[in-house]
Amino acid sequence: MRGKVAIISGGSRGIGRECCLALARAGCNVAVAAKSTTDTPNLPGTIFTVAEECIEAGKAYGVEAIGVKCNLRNVEDCDALVETVVAKWGRVDVLVNNASALWWQDIVDTPMNKFDLITSINSRGTFALTKACLPHMKKNSFGRVINMSPPIRLALPHFAGHTAYNISKYSMTMVALGVAAEYVGQGITGNSVWPATVVESYASINFKLGAERDWRKATILADCVMSIVSEPDDFTGNMLIDDTYLRSKGFSDEDLVIYRCDPDHEPPRLLDQKYDGELAEIRTMAKRGDVKTLDKDLQSSSGFLETRAKFAAKSKL
Repeated sequence: MRGKVAIISGGSRGIGRECCLALARAGCNVAVAAKSTTDTPNLPGTIFTVAEECIEAGKAYGVEAIGVKCNLRNVEDCDALVETVVAKWGRVDVLVNNASALWWQDIVDTPMNKFDLITSINSRGTFALTKACLPHMKKNSFGRVINMSPPIRLALPHFAGHTAYNISKYSMTMVALGVAAEYVGQGITGNSVWPATVVESYASINFKLGAERDWRKATILADCVMSIVSEPDDFTGNMLIDDTYLRSKGFSDEDLVIYRCDPDHEPPRLLDQKYDGELAEIRTMAKRGDVKTLDKDLQSSSGFLETRAKFAAKSKL
């Protein structure tokens, strides 16, 4: 990756930050894109502090890094981000669409302004940023678009309390698949990757997504990104689950222990549940919306996890 250039949205903390650092260690110049330019008590870290970390992490290769403020809801910000990167380095090689908004509520409990918010960030922002990067990737006949989004699964239990969220996140996956379909044989690939478990982040902390023993470290996704960018051009159009993908690269169960936040406890695979048969039980995390209304959401739910019986995909859904 030495001399190549990467843009990571949502790069100021969590999974995005780990991806920035991993790419920098491999010699990649990094643009840290996010809205965060100042620290807050619940969300420490900024685009500038992570850029400094990247420079330090990649100093053996003379890595450069910049923080660029970008609100994915504004197409002008997305275009300006790419223009800034190209003006500085003359190229874009890797795009990690990581920034995302969370909303886990039933349809009737989803105000339209919240629907617009999550789709404008997750769906539209990912589309806009990818669209802006592709011409520069095509110019160099090399590009890796990696979206942090789930495999598209249409079994009914996947939609309970997640309809609006799924619309926004599946759209991100479809952008990756679109890149794969439109750039076959041109050196540009599109893939999505998604965690099997809750991943340690300020989102998992602030939204109370279980305890530390229920999480894996964000480095598992950063390691997936580093492997995907190194894959050949025909590795494209994949909807990947992090640990399943790493196992395909030779990781054993023992190797995956390094990603546990609690080394003595294997986290539940809450984000990679599969359903078979006529009926299926779904174990889902209780409702989540705004952090400020979290206590109300938790009180209206049955706790951290809910179990619901839903018709599964025997009808080929």
